[in-house]
Amino acid sequence: MYLTKDNINKDPIKQFSLWLDDAKKLDLKDPNAMNLASSTKDGVPSSRMLLLKSFDKKGFVFYTNYDSRKSNEILQNPLVALNFFWDALERQVRVEGKIEKADKVISDKYFNSRSRLSQLSAHASKQSQTIETYKVLKKRLDDAEKNFQDKEIPRPENWGGFIVIPSSIEFWQGHKGRLHDRLKFIKQDSG
Repeated sequence: MYLTKDNINKDPIKQFSLWLDDAKKLDLKDPNAMNLASSTKDGVPSSRMLLLKSFDKKGFVFYTNYDSRKSNEILQNPLVALNFFWDALERQVRVEGKIEKADKVISDKYFNSRSRLSQLSAHASKQSQTIETYKVLKKRLDDAEKNFQDKEIPRPENWGGFIVIPSSIEFWQGHKGRLHDRLKFIKQDSG
């Protein structure tokens, strides 16, 4: 199917939702996987794969350790890009925009929905930090488990959500012969 102005949803968030649903129907592993590209204040780029946890008209949300390399880069330079790629559908969505920390209430709600092991791991892991051995990390996890035995696990202060607020969203549909379709939505004052 060709992607045209006539057959794309006029709301890019609704169009993204349609494409994500198509990817989910294929039973792909992690259809919500995305690449986040960020850079330091000096423009040194880096990227990594993450999982999209929610999205709405405001933006795209993921969760992480606020002490990680990505968080430090984001806090230095809030301009980022996301890339979703579904090879089986020959589709890609690129999102560019500003990023900001999600509200603490949203972070708390998501943290409380995670498995107990994932909650404990958030307390044990010092993401992006060098560790002596895996044994050290395992001990931190064991200590966290003992510390929170028979207790509700609170969200660590250094862990929470970020929301990417799009300034543009580009939809790409691949075709044979490399005659691909590409439609880009650009945020303006009027919408």
